[in-house]
Amino acid sequence: MGTNDISILAIESSCDETSASVILNGKVLNNIVATQSVHEKYGGVVPELASRAHQENLIPVILEAISSSGISKDKFSAVAFTRGPGLMGSLLVGVSFAKAFAYAQKIPLIEVNHMQAHVLAHFIEDPKPSFPFICLTVSGGHTQLVLVKDHLEMEVIGETQDDAVGEAFDKTAKLLGLPYPGGPLIDKYAAQGNPRAFQFPITRMPALNYSFSGIKTAVLYFLRDQLKVNPQFIEENLPDLCASIQYSLIEMLLIKLKEAVNQYGLKEIAIAGGVSANSGLRNTLKELAAKKGWNLYVPKFEYCTDNAAMIAMAAHYKYQKGEFSSMDVTPLAKMKI
Repeated sequence: MGTNDISILAIESSCDETSASVILNGKVLNNIVATQSVHEKYGGVVPELASRAHQENLIPVILEAISSSGISKDKFSAVAFTRGPGLMGSLLVGVSFAKAFAYAQKIPLIEVNHMQAHVLAHFIEDPKPSFPFICLTVSGGHTQLVLVKDHLEMEVIGETQDDAVGEAFDKTAKLLGLPYPGGPLIDKYAAQGNPRAFQFPITRMPALNYSFSGIKTAVLYFLRDQLKVNPQFIEENLPDLCASIQYSLIEMLLIKLKEAVNQYGLKEIAIAGGVSANSGLRNTLKELAAKKGWNLYVPKFEYCTDNAAMIAMAAHYKYQKGEFSSMDVTPLAKMKI
């Protein structure tokens, strides 16, 4: 390494993935992720168990990231971490390690906004979107339309007013008796079903905002009524149910995305966040982009879900601007772009 090289160790611990990554001069060298399986039997993430698992996983994950990068621990230019949004206990684990590492190595500390990092996952590899662009950011905790003006200049132009689309996927999957996380299973079964077999409500909110609480209630009551008549209804219709639910959720996402594109007159469109790994959404977006003449950017699957590579990418741009944090920084469970 030369004296002008910029190397950053990045840590992600916002929810139930423990991840570390090393970036050198803007190039991500690795992306180590430890997934927590402890939550499966509870049907959702248990915050206390998540923070304990982070404590167990963090050191091994970081050691692997440093070792595979070929960079000595005393040669890093800075250490970055997810400040929020996320689970407070989980965030504390990452923040605490980052502070200790920065203090011990006498290097700057860089805080990263988790949602901003999801957008910047598009700059890890080519092709990269041109500014300005609109990014549909979809995850278990957030659903946002973001106007991206520069690497670190973003504006939320629309967002969910209640539940995130990822939560809607997981909660409806639970109603169908599918194990957690159910979102990917809905996607899997939907590929075999008819999306028009059953009709579920398409909620339309004012401006560019979303609402996904209604479809969960609609599915609950629909299944309740059908099961009274036929106790085997779900089992006999699972692919069609999944396809129909997924169709409605995707339709809601795309209605507002199309409105945003028309309102801002942009053709550069991106998607980010854990739900962007959904094949139904990806394929529908690709078809829509081809029809509308959009330049569509979809990250690799490994950069859709929570990962430290996106934290590293965000930290790289913050380092270039000298945006460092003080040692008394604390995590924020709720944090806006």
